[in-house]
Amino acid sequence: MANKKELLLSSILPMKSATKRLVVIPTYNESSNVTILIPRLFKYIPDLSILIVDDGSPDGTAEICKKLRKQFPNLHIMNRGAKRGFASAYLQGFNIGLNKGYDEIVQMDADMSHRVRDLKRMIDVKEEIIDAEVVIGSRWIKGGSTENWPIRRQLLSRAANFYTEIMLNLHVSDCTGGFRIYSADTLRKIDLDQIKSEGYSFQIEMTRAAKKAGARIIEVPIVFRERENGVSKMSKAIVREAMTRVTIWGLKRFLRMN
Repeated sequence: MANKKELLLSSILPMKSATKRLVVIPTYNESSNVTILIPRLFKYIPDLSILIVDDGSPDGTAEICKKLRKQFPNLHIMNRGAKRGFASAYLQGFNIGLNKGYDEIVQMDADMSHRVRDLKRMIDVKEEIIDAEVVIGSRWIKGGSTENWPIRRQLLSRAANFYTEIMLNLHVSDCTGGFRIYSADTLRKIDLDQIKSEGYSFQIEMTRAAKKAGARIIEVPIVFRERENGVSKMSKAIVREAMTRVTIWGLKRFLRMN
């Protein structure tokens, strides 16, 4: 059941903004980044709305966003009051976007690792390829790259995507990438209540669900930058969850159970 804050947000967020895209950005202690990212998004891609889903950041992220809203009326904030994870934040954001009639929903990190110029390119590609239903910003196709990532992180990501492809046969080079545009039609075909991943396996599970829904997935090369401010949310538990879930899904596929 939605809490009072979520119901209040639903009453504030317009039934459909003048634009058709909603950018969902989960935050936890991202005060130093949102002050840069939000104005930059509205400067270079003004025809969008942004939904910040904040998990009660102790550093005042939500309060900063509320102040920015005076300047940017298409900025909306949901303060969930407690740390519940980025996967559930995205799912709530997706549901709000669908309920309010947006045509496309973007998922984007708050930590400046995803560049606004790359989002603009992803939007352009989606507009050019009419039947593209999911656009993934990819680090691991030609033209894609990472900045300031140690070799260990690069190898881990490449290995995870290689293993995922072997197990799930999704034909996507960057299944773990979290920079995406979903068509509302595709999200409606996915039973979002059945998405159970909590960590970065969320990206893989959503890719798998989109494929099952028959969505055409397009990858666009991006430059992924390691965050300069704040603390990374990556942990060993997140890696273990992803490996475990991919293995189970893969075994089910090989046994034709799924």
